[in-house]
Order: sequence, then C-alpha cells, then structure tokens
Amino acid sequence: MKNGNMEEYLTFLMNSYGNSVFRMCYAYLKDYQLAEDVAQETFIRVYQHYGDFHNQSSIKTWIIQIAINLCKNQMRTHWWKNRFHHVFMEVEEAVEENYDSVLNGQLIFEEISKLSVKYREVILLYYYQEFTIPEIAKILGVKESAIKARLVRARERLKPKLREVLWDE
Repeated sequence: MKNGNMEEYLTFLMNSYGNSVFRMCYAYLKDYQLAEDVAQETFIRVYQHYGDFHNQSSIKTWIIQIAINLCKNQMRTHWWKNRFHHVFMEVEEAVEENYDSVLNGQLIFEEISKLSVKYREVILLYYYQEFTIPEIAKILGVKESAIKARLVRARERLKPKLREVLWDE
C-alpha cells in the first residue's frame, strides 16, 4: 500500500475503531490520559506493522490485540503498579463513604477490575467489546475452551460480590 493510501486507510481505521480501542484501554488502565496515550500508540503500531497483518483475523481483532498488549506492557511497569494501588484505595474509600454511589454501573466495573487479568480481559472483550469466543481466543492466543472456562470462572467470581453489594441491606 502506498504511503498516501496507508494514511487514508489509517484515518479510516481510527474513525472506525478508535472509540473501541480507547474504551478497551480505559477498561484496562482506568486512567483517561494514559488510555488516550496507549490508544494513540496502538494506531502508531498499526501504521508501522501493517505489513505484518496477514488477514488471519479481522482487522479489528488485530488492532484490539495490539492495544491489549500495549496495556499489559504498561501495567507491568513499576510506576503503574504503584499508581494503580493508590487509585484502587481511593475508590474503596469513596464507596465506603457514599453508599448511593455504589448503586451505579461503576460498581460493576470496579468489581471487574478486581478480577485477575485473565478473567478481567475475557469479561471486557466479551461484554464490553462484544467479541465472540473464537475472536477472543484469537486475540489472546488461547484455545476457545480456555476462553469459555475463563468466562464461567469470571462470572462465578463476580456473582456473589455483586449480589452482596447490590442486594444486601
């Protein structure tokens, strides 16, 4: 693809998938600015490595896979680990102080964020990004049966926590 055509195609991809990439990054990183940076880096990588895309999956699947890998790389940094712990403690304090705030969709997101990465990512990809199980398996590079098992286990872990907080008086 010629450079001019690639730039037009990249613009098309950013317009088509930019919001999904940003939402996925935000779901992983829980920081607006950082999610923007990683989403931007995702499309830089798409531009740089487009020749490596061999249509073995959909272009959206490939782009989301790049975004997830960049998010995971970000989460491995020392800075991230310290920052995430601090933000998580602030959220817990806010929930304790104001029970009414628990009754919104943020609670569900917070409970999902407490799951281990392997469970959290399948929940986010399946429910928030609406990927199919075969697509998730391709994105994460694991078997479909493993994705199904992770979804079941993630739901099992979420159900009692959500029931306890939402329906206990």
